[in-house]
Amino acid sequence: MDLRSYQQAALKTAQPTHDGHDALIVALLGLAGEVGGVATAYKKLLRDGPAYRGAKAKIREELGDVLWYIAAVADHFDLDLEDIAAANLGKIADRWKPSAAGQPFLDQEYPPGEQLPRTGVVTISLETNEGGRMEAHTYFDGQAIGDSLTDAAHIQDGYALHDVFHLAYAAVLGWSPVTRMLLGRKRRSVPTVDEAEDGGRAIAIEEGISALVFSYAVEHDYLEGVEHVDHELLQAIKVMVALLEVSAHRAADWEKAILEGFAAWRAVRAAGGGVLDLDMNNRSLRVRA
Repeated sequence: MDLRSYQQAALKTAQPTHDGHDALIVALLGLAGEVGGVATAYKKLLRDGPAYRGAKAKIREELGDVLWYIAAVADHFDLDLEDIAAANLGKIADRWKPSAAGQPFLDQEYPPGEQLPRTGVVTISLETNEGGRMEAHTYFDGQAIGDSLTDAAHIQDGYALHDVFHLAYAAVLGWSPVTRMLLGRKRRSVPTVDEAEDGGRAIAIEEGISALVFSYAVEHDYLEGVEHVDHELLQAIKVMVALLEVSAHRAADWEKAILEGFAAWRAVRAAGGGVLDLDMNNRSLRVRA
């Protein structure tokens, strides 16, 4: 049976409410109760083990009741279960399935001088300035890029090395207005793209993402040993880039870029500098041993 047929059949068994009570409230309370029924059945299985012979049948029954109430709630909002299921699969793929390798880069159709470099060697050094603060200096293929950076904070937390994050976005996502600016790779051949995708607003958005993710990472041991970041963080990033070309990338791609960037950042910070290999073809930014 397909979901649409099930929904139509299920709704034929819906009972009217008494005294004019809101049917949606009844459906929502029923849904919450039946979800609790699934948990109760599993609790009994954990408690009784193999002695609870009817566990599978009971969980099957409770899940059926959950599905009935989902159909009822969906109907109140004129939603179709088939559409809900399809949208959910899309959401899951966006969150957990990175884009397939070999897809065209975002700047594939632009002149070579306006493309992000597909490979390159990044060198980052740390020095102590006259004020006793650490400064980070970044070089790409031997050429200095950007200004020297400090943590720009009351504490020294390593944010001076945040160019690593921009380079990770370039490597994994094929996107980084900041890296384009630093390397002189803005797409000036198409003024509208130069303005909207490579200009000040896009740069500010990327810097905002780096700061947002760093604040999150501070509360999660700088993502040491972390395999996945919170869905809410990825959704916030997706909202921030909604009008930019990088919006074509999945949340799973962003997660990979974030984790790749912090793995490199931790290694460079611990060593007091380092050499990294940027490889857009393999979507990686790795610190040399």
